[in-house]
Amino acid sequence: MKVFDTVTAAMEDLRKRGYTTDFNLVFDSIQCNSGNVRPEDFEITETYRFEGDTDPGDEAVVYAIETKSGLKGVLMYGYGVYSEDMAEDMIRKLGHR
Repeated sequence: MKVFDTVTAAMEDLRKRGYTTDFNLVFDSIQCNSGNVRPEDFEITETYRFEGDTDPGDEAVVYAIETKSGLKGVLMYGYGVYSEDMAEDMIRKLGHR
């Protein structure tokens, strides 16, 4: 797996490799322009974790995602103090505890 210094570099590389859909996290699924995708309908193909050197608010995870319908895209999730609430299925899928 590749190593990136920044979230931007990871996202640019993934886009060049066809991960062009922007996914957003909602409570029990991920959302894109074509609708919501449930945890059982997508796979995480790559994960990149970034730790904030000076600010814990800079901590993030970038997920490369492929859906069963063939969409390839990126989900960026900021974790830590400001992380969003998630359903148990999403927590398991994204590997957060």
